[in-house]
Amino acid sequence: MYLEHFGLEQHPFGITPDTDFFVNQGSHQEALNVLLVALRSGEGFIKVTGEVGSGKSLLCRELLNTLEGEFVTAYIPNPLLNPTALRMAVAEELGIQFARNIGQHRLLQLISERLIEICASGKRVAVLIDEAQTLPDQSLEALRLLTNLETEKNKLLQVVLFGQPELDERLQQDHLRQLKQRITFSHRIRPLDREALGHYLNHRLAVAGYSGEPLFTNMALASLLRNSRGIPRLVNVLSHKALMSAFGRGEHLVCAHHMRRAASDTEDTRILCPHRYELVTSLFSMLTLIGGRLHGWY
Repeated sequence: MYLEHFGLEQHPFGITPDTDFFVNQGSHQEALNVLLVALRSGEGFIKVTGEVGSGKSLLCRELLNTLEGEFVTAYIPNPLLNPTALRMAVAEELGIQFARNIGQHRLLQLISERLIEICASGKRVAVLIDEAQTLPDQSLEALRLLTNLETEKNKLLQVVLFGQPELDERLQQDHLRQLKQRITFSHRIRPLDREALGHYLNHRLAVAGYSGEPLFTNMALASLLRNSRGIPRLVNVLSHKALMSAFGRGEHLVCAHHMRRAASDTEDTRILCPHRYELVTSLFSMLTLIGGRLHGWY
């Protein structure tokens, strides 16, 4: 739609977790570093939490790509599973062949044998569970018991839980205290701040093929940060709509009014009412003018 207008080769602000757009700095890079250190040191349970839209799924996929060749991974994207279904999902991810009516004791034997085989080959196994806050309590306990499989020196299976803040609340329950004690590394993904937002936009635009002057004015960035609260998914949605708004007017720069139109058309944003928006804009212009005059005096 607007690609040629802005000199882009692909859409820079999609909401699917495309690892080409992973930004290797800020909170997400910190989380990736924590995960790699913890997994390579053989820790049993690792937890990463973040608000809805904070980029957990993208981080999970980036971790999968980074571990390729070093670990055997089992990826469970939809973990609303009972204990039996969870064990079967892990077994399938590990390449284990089994009958659908297999007994649970035999299935655990096959999983254990496969884990020992992988360990003997010099690799480790990591189970990555996205949306972990949806795991039933019994399935969380089944997962904990799977991590009991170990040799004298090493865990045969490590688990990374990616979840919303509700996961932390659930783990405060007394009957899940054993699992909570197993979590030796954890990280909370922070929202983007002003500096991180600039890096985020520039990186995604560059990956999409843009190489010109900055597309977003400072006022547009301020509006974007306020309305998105630094949540990457909302940043993407608002940036895409703002580009559409600028394109529709035949303009090559995204300004605050484009971002404000985008916010008015998007759920879960912090948009100022019109008279407050005009007031803030006037105050900003006045301060800029005063600052320029003071600079002239010096």
